[in-house]
Amino acid sequence: MNRRLAPAPTDAGRFPSSQPRDRAIDTVRAVAIAGVVLGHWLVTGLVLDPGGGLDQDSPLRALPSFAPVTWVLQTLGLFFFAGGYAAARSRRPLPRRLLRLAAPVAGFGALWTIALLAAAAAGVPGVTLDTVGTLVVSPLWFLLPFVALLALTGPLRRIGPLAALPAVAVVGLADAGFGTLPLTVLAAWLVPYTLGMALAAGRLTGRRTGIALLAGGAVAMAVLIRWLDYPMSAVGVPGQGRSNLSPPSLFTVALATAQIGAALLVRPWLDRRRTPPAVAVLNRAAMPIYLWHQSALITVVAGMAWLTAGAPVPGLHTAPDGLGWVAARVLWFPVFATVLAAACAAFPARRTPRADRSAK
Repeated sequence: MNRRLAPAPTDAGRFPSSQPRDRAIDTVRAVAIAGVVLGHWLVTGLVLDPGGGLDQDSPLRALPSFAPVTWVLQTLGLFFFAGGYAAARSRRPLPRRLLRLAAPVAGFGALWTIALLAAAAAGVPGVTLDTVGTLVVSPLWFLLPFVALLALTGPLRRIGPLAALPAVAVVGLADAGFGTLPLTVLAAWLVPYTLGMALAAGRLTGRRTGIALLAGGAVAMAVLIRWLDYPMSAVGVPGQGRSNLSPPSLFTVALATAQIGAALLVRPWLDRRRTPPAVAVLNRAAMPIYLWHQSALITVVAGMAWLTAGAPVPGLHTAPDGLGWVAARVLWFPVFATVLAAACAAFPARRTPRADRSAK
């Protein structure tokens, strides 16, 4: 394997300080962030009720044939894969990494707490407050398993990718009705996280590995849908009794495995290419983008409701009941992106010291 892509750790389990950034992993991380943002913007329908409140719905309920689109846009597995890779190569102490996560989240939470309290005092309908609060808080759930996995990076490095096997068993037991939510969430995302660590250690080598992961994950997805009655959508659908994401199921693990296999197959090509500016921007602003992307959507939806005096705007306040709504919603993406860019400029990510940046 090319040592420049995955340098071997020293005896202390650390990587040389002179190693360059991995352009392919930067691209994988950017794709993961973009997938999460675009996916949320596409499936988050907000409908104005007769009383002026905002309720949540999803186009996937009216368009079940669109479920395969979620296989592309549900990219949290790639996010944890890139996170495991970066954690295995990082020389930054764990408390500093946790502080780097906690500071922007604390600011984000404080601002939205104030905003929701002010909205409640102003008489905003309770259904709107519940919907907005759910949309604001729901993206933060990933922090708990991510922080736990960061803390477990040392033991996971010693165990290696074999740690994924009992994790898959835990998720399977949870799907069968045995298990607890926190343990299931941790186990599901431990699989892509440990695969990222394995790549950093030079253990995922060769084209055959990528093919095996892609094919194995795809076959597992097909089996789970066809014979074990798992939902086809990679995200939850309102009104559907079972979800593949809350908590993450074996289908989610299989999807992450297939996506990682695809990433490994294109990795040599990605590493030879010059890093596109968009990839660099998404990597620098990963945390602000993740924190504020749903806030951008909410701001536009609420702002247009105010400007139109409550008259529904297609793609923003109308029921997500067909392809027309999807087309209208996509047309609003540039507006969401503009508001998100403004939020990221107002609350930028902390700069990483040069020595730490070289290790990612």
